[in-house]
Amino acid sequence: MARMADTFAQALQQTEETRDPEQLVALFAEDSELHNLAIMQQGTEGARQFWQTYLDQFDDIRSEFSHMIETDGQAALVWTSKGALKGGHPISYRGVSVIEFSGDKVQRFETIYDSAAFLRQDAPTRQTDEG
Repeated sequence: MARMADTFAQALQQTEETRDPEQLVALFAEDSELHNLAIMQQGTEGARQFWQTYLDQFDDIRSEFSHMIETDGQAALVWTSKGALKGGHPISYRGVSVIEFSGDKVQRFETIYDSAAFLRQDAPTRQTDEG
């Protein structure tokens, strides 16, 4: 049986490539919980909404994993995601995801990431005229 960290990472990359969250949603238990800095969802329908919300932020996105740690029932993934937000603004950000699982189903997923990367840097700045 594949390790959950590897399985999850591959499913996320497939979801990002196809823009279809179903492969990732299939990993979540009916009573699962999903958390990030902004939202909390529950169950497989909540997982579907969680991952669709994630995809909807981007024109394209790709996550790469630098570290994956797994013990009985728990995994931690350190990642960097790069792509473009809706409208084409480039983005690169890092984070950590923690997964609690039983068998081949995710019971709890929590991710913490650099939310400042989502603030637009190309907004006009206010200038004063001292002339």
